[in-house]
Amino acid sequence: MIRSLFAGVAGMKNHQIRMDVIGNNISNVNTVGFKSGRANFQDVLYQTLKSAGTSTNPAQVGLGVSLAGISNNMSPGGLQSTGRTLDLAINGEGFFVVVDPNNNNEKFYTRDGVFYIDQNGYIVNANGYRLQGMSSTNTKGDIQISLDSNGDGTVDRVVASLNISNDGKITGKFSDGTDLVFVNSYDQIYLTNFPNQDGLQRTGKNLFKKSVSSGNPIDGKPGSAGYGTIESGYLEMSNVDLTDEFTNMITTQRGYQASARVITVSDTMLEELINLKR
Repeated sequence: MIRSLFAGVAGMKNHQIRMDVIGNNISNVNTVGFKSGRANFQDVLYQTLKSAGTSTNPAQVGLGVSLAGISNNMSPGGLQSTGRTLDLAINGEGFFVVVDPNNNNEKFYTRDGVFYIDQNGYIVNANGYRLQGMSSTNTKGDIQISLDSNGDGTVDRVVASLNISNDGKITGKFSDGTDLVFVNSYDQIYLTNFPNQDGLQRTGKNLFKKSVSSGNPIDGKPGSAGYGTIESGYLEMSNVDLTDEFTNMITTQRGYQASARVITVSDTMLEELINLKR
């Protein structure tokens, strides 16, 4: 009798976690580059009432359910046209690489391609994290447009036009008609991928970071084998499917109700047992 009470409690607790995941998915249905999650259950320890024999099967009673894990759905979201040059989408596999300049240049990975040019010429995301690029010699670092024509530390020119090709190459012109100049020649965006994308750790702000499960990042040029192309003027939207989420919400609610019912029925049976003494 006590076993069924604890099994019911475990069912309610874990269905609540599943509902939390569904709620987070639905709330991020319009978040750029968002990847949905899914709660996975597994049964737990079994109590053996009778061991298996040569002609008999084992008799075991389960002790409920537990959370096996919350997996990431890394399937691509739909592309939405914005017409803005620095709105970038990855059409295929890969992640943009950004670094936090205020935290020892810690690296993060994202599919959110909303970028800006800051007052120092860096291409940054909404949090000020700098987009990473590479030169023709494959050295890598912050993409920074040189806004100082004289080298005296004074910003004396602005970007008039910008173009980003499918392979990540950045070209354009300053307001004086000259071609863009990049600090350290980092003028091409590169992408990165992982042996296990699902193992990436979410950090919020549409960012992921590597984990022991994901493996180490493998960098590559956009459009090369295993990497998608960069689409300028587009954004990748959330991959949340509301049809699936609402269906999962209904089944989760019913699972929660059923687990609660197990508790109430078990309590009724205990009450009958206690009343035998009266």
